[in-house]
Amino acid sequence: MCRWLAYYGAPILMSDLLVTPEHNLIQQSLKANAPRTPTNGDGFGLGWYSKQPHPGLFRSIRPAWNDTNLQDLAGHIESPLFMAHVRATSLATIQETNCHPFRYKNWLFMHNGQIEGFQHMKRELLLKIDPKYFNNISGTTDSEIMFHLALTFGLENDVNDAISLMVQEVETTARKHGIAQCLWMTLAISDGNNLWAFRYGSNGKGPTLYISPDIDELVKLNPELKGHFGDFAVCIVSEPIGKHTELWRQIPEQSKVLVEDSSLLVSKFEI
Repeated sequence: MCRWLAYYGAPILMSDLLVTPEHNLIQQSLKANAPRTPTNGDGFGLGWYSKQPHPGLFRSIRPAWNDTNLQDLAGHIESPLFMAHVRATSLATIQETNCHPFRYKNWLFMHNGQIEGFQHMKRELLLKIDPKYFNNISGTTDSEIMFHLALTFGLENDVNDAISLMVQEVETTARKHGIAQCLWMTLAISDGNNLWAFRYGSNGKGPTLYISPDIDELVKLNPELKGHFGDFAVCIVSEPIGKHTELWRQIPEQSKVLVEDSSLLVSKFEI
């Protein structure tokens, strides 16, 4: 399992979330609370939106805790919408193109979890990807195939339907191979304007996912943050960060999140 963070709100330095808080994502790369994979040292990635038409991307196979370039970039890049991911690989090799986020035009996608038995169904899933997206695949992970399956199923037009169809396809293919429960995931997806997150598990137990306290609550506890994040900001994480981790709200099992136009909606994810 991996750890990730996604932010939507007023433009801030990425270091405000990746470096400054207690138990930040870089610290989680070395010592997360997740019992199965407390160390996430198989690479990291940043994806961010700016005035450019397509998001920026920086990925490395170095451990996040041991890369001074990461801290330097995070302290200079300001963005209203960004993602960060620290990786703990299961089957796929450690290489730059296997680090998250993955990008297609204005879209960013990152994943925590796995497809059980992926090695037995990889070819079948690959062949279901629309040829127009195929050359965008540069790595070997189940995560990247999930992204391109979702693109094939219409992610650019309807994110919720595309993710639902992607999950159905993976589950159906797994059953053909005698695997009853195969998929565990949290996803972060953005087109540069909106942010989506999903939590799902074949057995009803997906990886953990949390939403930050609202701005008023943060400012009440941390007066020095007044005005720093504007009137609305949301941070979604695999694992809470900062001083008051008990205030982060866990996203329920089998749920989806939509952040758009300074509003947040959590609802049931149905397939």
